[in-house]
Amino acid sequence: MLTNELLNAVAAYCKNMQRSVTLVLQTGEHEKKQELYEFLAKLVEASDNLSLEQVDTQGTLSSPISFGLNVDGEYTGIQFSGIPGGHEFNSLILAILQSGGSELKIDDAIQSWLKNVDVDLNFEVFVSLSCHNCPEVVQAVNQFALINTKISSEMIDGGLFQEMVESRGIQGVPSVYLNGEPFATGKVEVGQLFAKLQDKFPDVGKKVTYQQLPTQDVTVIGGGPGGVAAAIYAARKGLKVTMIADRFGGQVKDTVDIENLISNKKTTGTELSGNMMAHLQDYDINLKENVRVDGIEKGDIKKLNLSSGQSFDSKTVIVATGAKWRELGVPGERENVGQGVAYCPHCDGPFFKGKDVVVVGGGNSGVEAAIDLAGMVNKVTLIEFMPNLKADQVLIDRASSTKNIEIINNAAVQSIDSDGKKVQGVTYTNRSDDEVNQIEVAGVFVQIGLQPNSEFVEGVVEKTQHGEIVIDERGRTSEPGIFACGDVTTVPYKQIVVAMGEGAKASLSAFDYLIRN
Repeated sequence: MLTNELLNAVAAYCKNMQRSVTLVLQTGEHEKKQELYEFLAKLVEASDNLSLEQVDTQGTLSSPISFGLNVDGEYTGIQFSGIPGGHEFNSLILAILQSGGSELKIDDAIQSWLKNVDVDLNFEVFVSLSCHNCPEVVQAVNQFALINTKISSEMIDGGLFQEMVESRGIQGVPSVYLNGEPFATGKVEVGQLFAKLQDKFPDVGKKVTYQQLPTQDVTVIGGGPGGVAAAIYAARKGLKVTMIADRFGGQVKDTVDIENLISNKKTTGTELSGNMMAHLQDYDINLKENVRVDGIEKGDIKKLNLSSGQSFDSKTVIVATGAKWRELGVPGERENVGQGVAYCPHCDGPFFKGKDVVVVGGGNSGVEAAIDLAGMVNKVTLIEFMPNLKADQVLIDRASSTKNIEIINNAAVQSIDSDGKKVQGVTYTNRSDDEVNQIEVAGVFVQIGLQPNSEFVEGVVEKTQHGEIVIDERGRTSEPGIFACGDVTTVPYKQIVVAMGEGAKASLSAFDYLIRN
């Protein structure tokens, strides 16, 4: 698991640590104990700034295959239960580096809020080591723990703690518990975790004093390809630029393989997001991550109100907030997210090994999901609302020839049925004769396209009935000084390369607006 190449990288990362970190392993017996011990022992050999101790810390750590991070003999509040390989290896290394003094990747305003929490917050994050959404949540709550000693975090490998998973009825990851109670399930971002904390503890915000940001020339809302292009083009003009990104990278971060970005034959969403961040950091751009814009007040100078409680003024605004997975909107969907309802086949598919599932949606994403899941589950039923699938023919042919995929066209899902703990089935109507049918399944994967992230500009700019921001050929909206680009707009063809071009165009239009006004 730990190759020489990987250990050399760890050694390089740990070289400049300001504080040494001790990995404290709980004593006790477990069938995976020796494997975990050897993993940690090999890891700490990579740097003199790392050490390993095995002691009896019952009451602090959860199990014989749990270990915590200590700095100067003090527990940081960060705990890993299981062997953090796969995607979670990055979470472990980041936790070590940040415990050792590296800069936290949490916005200053959020840090100020968290420092004012005066009650114990104990986070548990159940993960799958193959889930690419889980590390973001683990890394977020680990940083929460480093900000305030009243906060603790624990990564739990669901595969090694099956009794806990079954007792809590967990069927999807990440699954986040706070003080033993469900807190968040499924794909959840740092900003959403923070928003949930704000809702749960509204009095904390009253204690926080925020630093006032000066008036900006351009504020870019969104950290995907369109937003990054817009911010860079604006900064190259010498303008004062701020980017607000509740999740840097946007939908691109969830894309596995990218083969149509001209001049780059093949890349991944993670790699492209990293490259965009590196390019952005070459310029004097004020990046505020993990917060969102809750509203914009119109005027010659726009006022932006942030989810952190901050507000500031900007002469122009570029909206590049992209889109999100569209929900079915039927009974039982939201109630069962993480308990059988999922939106990421790659992340949650392994939880349904040997079981029957439904995929809703006959476009490319739905058919691809069905093909992907067919290799893991017992049977896939693909339900499409229209009389025929809308996917590319090559995908339709592949799905049709896969023995454990059944395709039902011209059907409308009416509800997702459960016993209150887990999904039990799907009820759908045959649109040709209105016959009601039920399928017994353990999981439902919703793949019906994207919805523009434009709620916060309701009443500010003109939108279509589908929520897309209406723009002209220069990226201008109906409100002077507000521009938009990418998937959140009416521009056709939602593609990375299109969003980048639209972002550049919107930024040039904003610059033209500024010099003329």
